[in-house]
Amino acid sequence: MLSQRSVAVVLFLGMLLVACSPPPATPTTAPATGIGVPVNVAGGAYTNVTPNQLAAMLRSKDFLFINTHIPYEGEIEQTDAFIAFAESGPQRVGEYPPDKDAKIVLYCRSGRMSSIVAEELVKAGYTNVWDLEGGMIAWEQAGLELRTQ
Repeated sequence: MLSQRSVAVVLFLGMLLVACSPPPATPTTAPATGIGVPVNVAGGAYTNVTPNQLAAMLRSKDFLFINTHIPYEGEIEQTDAFIAFAESGPQRVGEYPPDKDAKIVLYCRSGRMSSIVAEELVKAGYTNVWDLEGGMIAWEQAGLELRTQ
């Protein structure tokens, strides 16, 4: 059986661990819209959205919607353009709107390629960039449909 001193030491160490632990992360929402989670990158931030948030945004679409996935594996209804990830570096920025405040929403198959493009656009000075977190895979997992040609 543990002595009172041993119990006191264990309790003290437990309290010390709790007191020294960082607070749990609480995502902040994008202030302008109340949806999405800002992702800070060099030069600014872009906003991640869930499939359900994007579906709601598409009901009153007010943005340029770009599929960055290569090779083609489908698309979300209302996609405006296909600018392949491998070609989306700084040399392709000219294909995006000249207005750096234009709202641009990106997606790819898994979210990896589009998040890299989102970061590149922020580095190029764009201020209203959004990315579908989890890409088309998350979109389908949420029960939403993809269009395939």
